[in-house]
Amino acid sequence: MAGSSFGVVLRLTTFGESHGPALGGVLDGCPPGIPLDAARIQRDLHRRRPGQGGLAATTRHEPDEVQLLSGVFDGKTTGTPIAFLIENRNQRSGDYDALAEVFRPGHGDVTYQAKYGCRDHRGGGRASGRETVARVAGGAIAAAILETVGITVAAAAVELGGIPTVARDLEGAWDRPFFAADPAVVPAWEALVAKVRAAGDTLGGIVEVVATGVPPGLGEPVFDKLDARLAAALMSVGAVKGVEIGAGFAAARRRGSENNDPITAEGFASNHAGGILAGISTGQDIVVRTAIKPIPSIALPQRTRGRDGQEREIRIAGRHDICAIPRIVPVLRAMVCLTLADFLLLQRRMRPWGAGP
Repeated sequence: MAGSSFGVVLRLTTFGESHGPALGGVLDGCPPGIPLDAARIQRDLHRRRPGQGGLAATTRHEPDEVQLLSGVFDGKTTGTPIAFLIENRNQRSGDYDALAEVFRPGHGDVTYQAKYGCRDHRGGGRASGRETVARVAGGAIAAAILETVGITVAAAAVELGGIPTVARDLEGAWDRPFFAADPAVVPAWEALVAKVRAAGDTLGGIVEVVATGVPPGLGEPVFDKLDARLAAALMSVGAVKGVEIGAGFAAARRRGSENNDPITAEGFASNHAGGILAGISTGQDIVVRTAIKPIPSIALPQRTRGRDGQEREIRIAGRHDICAIPRIVPVLRAMVCLTLADFLLLQRRMRPWGAGP
């Protein structure tokens, strides 16, 4: 019940802290024969690693080189647990010495102290965004599983600091600053980030993830709906404060006649449902958006209290992102991949009795 595992059939368990010697995980339930090597995982890790993202990124530089310890042989998965390790090599734990006796506003310091009676104050320990490196490694393996059946997952930033994109080109986002869905918005985002960094503040944004090629029928009725599990997967990422599927909150402002997706002989005429009805995939694109809060580590003075109960004012030093975008984009894609791969493998187990192995 410790909350460090995700999935039912495809199950990822992760470990490690921001300033410990390493992070890593074990992915169990992966079918044998999936083409996989360290380079495949490394490609996704490079998109998430510290030092990426220009003015919005932390100055902490980590190579995030993955070591595959088990479960892969001759370039393919063996069906046994896949263990992997990513070393921390650029910690500066001394930056956090002054925070050992105070609680940072917006962080999990006060809640970890309440739950465990102790906490790792060095970068937030397990609550640090650095924890997500293991999710990305696991998600890269899940993406390899999905690709064998023609499912692809793309992700991009569609809003930063209140400035939305107009165009949507998720496929080209990996080649743009901020992983932006629209190249036209990049100059405005860069100017805003520079202004906010100079002021010592931070920004939030919105990320969209779209899965194509998903067959109809994935998802379980009632408590294990596909959209429910996707929402839980994405909300498990520290900076996420909201999730919407398809039309999302806009559906609340529509009438049924506007929001229903007409069903024609050729299929659905629209996709306000975001590819999911009654918790089960329709065969359309699955569209998910997440609201990302501003990074809570700001250089401005903040009111807080110490472990002694006394109020005080602090400023957060150290190396921090100005915005979780773009580094959170591959993390959210990874969580969608893990969720879909888990449901895909579950569905394959649900063949009619007597249908053969």
